[in-house]
Amino acid sequence: MDERNANILINKAGGNASPDAKSYRVALPSAWMNALGVDEEHREVTLQFDGEAITIRRQSPTGYEDFLADARRRGHELLVIHFYDGETLCTKICADRTARTLVIRNETDEVLSTAFGVNETPSWSDLEAFLRDRCLPRQRDGLDRYLASLGLSEYDPLAIIRKTQGRMAEDDCWLKILEG
Repeated sequence: MDERNANILINKAGGNASPDAKSYRVALPSAWMNALGVDEEHREVTLQFDGEAITIRRQSPTGYEDFLADARRRGHELLVIHFYDGETLCTKICADRTARTLVIRNETDEVLSTAFGVNETPSWSDLEAFLRDRCLPRQRDGLDRYLASLGLSEYDPLAIIRKTQGRMAEDDCWLKILEG
């Protein structure tokens, strides 16, 4: 992790601000902005404050195709998953494993047939929970024998899904995993 010290630039706020209002700015190193992918055409960022630290992230593209193209341009490791109900493609999931972000595109209006239901902006933890739900539970008796029958030595939902397509006895849903 690269770390630098900087001074905050403090100015009087203009416009309709109160007479005592101030604005705060900091100059960021070009190398950091280049690595983040910020340039004249892609300058939108998301700021997060947790009470002690400020984090700056480049905003992820919101559209499925833009998200996919942006992650490829940045050389990120991608995982593309198609969720089917029978023979019907219901949800396309593009997961950026490097940034731990994802975007989905539902291909059906049947909410009960989509990967994340009404949630159209799932988080990374939502994806992890979804993958776990498409596997045998970790607490299942005889799990070691089941994993051995799949040729696996440890419980890894993605590895299990690669072997089973995430098929479960109680529904006709399954997953097709495509690498980015």
